[in-house]
Amino acid sequence: MKTYTPCNPQASPEARAVLQYLYELRGNGVITGQHTQTTAQEELKGIADITGGAAPALCGFELLAYSPNINYAESDEECLLEVEENKNTLEQAWKWAERKGLITFTWHWFSPLYGAGKAFYQEKTAFDARRVLENGTPEREAFVHDLDVMAGLLKPFAEKRVPILWRPFHEAEGKWFWWGSKGPETARGLYRMMFDRFVNRHGLHNLIWVWNSPLKEGYAGDDVCDVISRDVYLKAHNHSDYAEQYAELKEITTADKIAALGETGPLPSLEKLSQTHIPWTWFMTWSKSVFHDMTSPGELRAAYQSEYAVTLDTLPKLY
Repeated sequence: MKTYTPCNPQASPEARAVLQYLYELRGNGVITGQHTQTTAQEELKGIADITGGAAPALCGFELLAYSPNINYAESDEECLLEVEENKNTLEQAWKWAERKGLITFTWHWFSPLYGAGKAFYQEKTAFDARRVLENGTPEREAFVHDLDVMAGLLKPFAEKRVPILWRPFHEAEGKWFWWGSKGPETARGLYRMMFDRFVNRHGLHNLIWVWNSPLKEGYAGDDVCDVISRDVYLKAHNHSDYAEQYAELKEITTADKIAALGETGPLPSLEKLSQTHIPWTWFMTWSKSVFHDMTSPGELRAAYQSEYAVTLDTLPKLY
């Protein structure tokens, strides 16, 4: 049996165990995942109610409220409500860790400088990510400051040996977020700076590094990536094995990397996946209206009852 090698040579035993499990799972099953955007986690209750008590094996948590540079004074009510709803999501992540479920974090990072409102969107900030890659700039200083704040929040998970599927700078191929708005090479540089600081300065060896973009020219590199992933939103009730999207994603590297659907709208078809064996290792359905409107109760129930699905109760203890 081949052993999967983490990109971080100092990766914790728990992170290695998760990676090995994902590697062996490919084409034999898929991990059910659900993003929960708020501390209420109404999506988990919805899944349990519809399926008769099932829970996803992987839960996603939103870290936007932990951004150090939220401009409360110049933000509208919609932004302030979203921040308020997202507070204390790390407490929910700790509760999930007690259940031994897999954890993935999404960080809609409010720009380190200059933002007003939902400043993870480039249109809401004058922050130029290219200047982060230049020495001595205010942008670089603020970027590093925010990295260190987030590293401090993640450190207890490392100390308690809880592995985290860490998916920073998501949808880096797009122009909508400040980290992707200045082109793929900039996004690549930001990711590599974070990797170096988190691993070599802060010792966050529990992180499993997930790259989230299908754009070949922007790929951060095999040396800083454990899992390649992409976000795909098909039309409501369009349940697919995402074979075409998988083929496109695999073009970004010749390395034998684990692949995942970082975000989805409608659930993938587990019936199709069980037949085609497209080797997605997990999917994560997005939250709120996406969860409620994209997949019918019957479709959700069938997916979670599929023998091809890995749910919380069938996930082996990995940490």
